[in-house]
Amino acid sequence: MSRLKCFAVSLALLAFGALSQAANAPNPVALVIHGGAGVMPASEMTPEREAAYREGLSTALDAGYAVLDRGGSSLDAVTVAVKILEDNPLFNAGKGAVLTHKGEAEMDASIMEGKQLRAGSIAGVTHVKNPIELARLVMEKSPHVMLIGPGAEEFALEQGVTLMPSSYFVTPRRQEQLQRAIEKESKEKPPGTGTVGAVAVDREGNIAAATSTGGMTNKRHGRVGDSPIIGAGTYANNASCAVSATGYGEYFIRSVVAHDICALVEYKKMPLEVAVRTVIHEKLPKLGGDGGVIAIDARGRTALDFSSEGMFRGQRRSDGKREILIYRDR
Repeated sequence: MSRLKCFAVSLALLAFGALSQAANAPNPVALVIHGGAGVMPASEMTPEREAAYREGLSTALDAGYAVLDRGGSSLDAVTVAVKILEDNPLFNAGKGAVLTHKGEAEMDASIMEGKQLRAGSIAGVTHVKNPIELARLVMEKSPHVMLIGPGAEEFALEQGVTLMPSSYFVTPRRQEQLQRAIEKESKEKPPGTGTVGAVAVDREGNIAAATSTGGMTNKRHGRVGDSPIIGAGTYANNASCAVSATGYGEYFIRSVVAHDICALVEYKKMPLEVAVRTVIHEKLPKLGGDGGVIAIDARGRTALDFSSEGMFRGQRRSDGKREILIYRDR
């Protein structure tokens, strides 16, 4: 065999080896979380409070990512991350959820996986310690997608979910916020409230999304926002992306924000960041809404965008990127 032929064969073998190695390379994993849009103005954020928020976000982010890092599923990762945020009274979900006009916490949550498009959601629960856990059980242990109020809590009892007295969820900070809202006769949520959520992709290339909230301060008893509505506040499809939203829920429901972003990716072939920007900065404002979303696709590409002054958020990826942010530049 001539030297030229030997050289050509060597090149072919090297190329084949590189392709084989690439084919066998593990799928990139990533986790993105949010703790709500519409944070307090930067001028009013004290260093102590900012440090507390960053610590809470970091704890949830690292715990959820650890699941992915050891080969766990995206569903497990988003569940772990959201449960930690629900247990942190700084965030509007679980303990520390904002209060209704009657002074009670009514919580909503949903979860969805992108491989088979399974989803579960609950709304209007008042005693479930971790609403995201119950939403997942609705998905995995019932033939339904959504359960609400007493029916959801009866199901929680059957499944052995931890229930707490209503006083567990009420904090002095949320009581003060409610009182201020009542005095102003306002139904708008005060600064610093929102929702929590997570999206992730695992080594199998499967994506998932989860969202949990206490809703709006001073809301009417029985009000349900976008967080438990599949396609509005939460959506996941391996063919497009996974999305968790935060903002004024009524507008997100009317705009079907989470599904709209995924549809733009799947059908119009928009890059993920462009699809998110189109919905959050062009479509939603036309109705008068604002807020933000986190999104991820099966290749580990992420998007974190919002139209409010800030959004508690963080991401960690297998390429080494890790960040916790509150405002545009920090």
